[in-house]
Amino acid sequence: MEMNIRTPITKEIIKKLKAGDEVLLSGVIFTARDAAHKKFHDLLQRGKHVPLNLKDAVIYYAGPTPPAPGKAIGSCGPTTSSRMDAFTPELLKLGLGGMIGKGDRSGAVIKAMKKYCAVYFLAPGGLGALLSTKVKSAKAILFKELGPEAVYKLEVKDFPLIVGIDSKGHNVYDTVKRKKE
Repeated sequence: MEMNIRTPITKEIIKKLKAGDEVLLSGVIFTARDAAHKKFHDLLQRGKHVPLNLKDAVIYYAGPTPPAPGKAIGSCGPTTSSRMDAFTPELLKLGLGGMIGKGDRSGAVIKAMKKYCAVYFLAPGGLGALLSTKVKSAKAILFKELGPEAVYKLEVKDFPLIVGIDSKGHNVYDTVKRKKE
């Protein structure tokens, strides 16, 4: 089933999403990759706050390239999500509603997703240039010294995604594995 949804992504929206659903996402999302996640983790370990309101927010695991003249952003395809798995449960505890990336997630992340009612979206890998056309504005807002791994605030319109893992832990990767057996 295809549906249009907007951020912020509330628990009511998240609970309606099922693994395999096709989604067109619009609104504000934030990019954050390995280095930004490590900085978030380090802040939390020192008893400080993450300088980003994660409640009902969506983080896109991407490191966008610089924009061509007249464009909001350069190529911005997803990176492998498992690289953020060690840091994800603590961000879900802070209210993170959704994540966008590629690849399967660890058992610990799926357990935290179920506990805190979150969703994991899959973005099509290899289509960073096409996905960039869905980004209407982009601005580095945190950790600018990280270059492409800085946290960017993106305004997206009809960003094409698939629900990879829903808030009940149903996982499209498990479905694929069962079909191969």
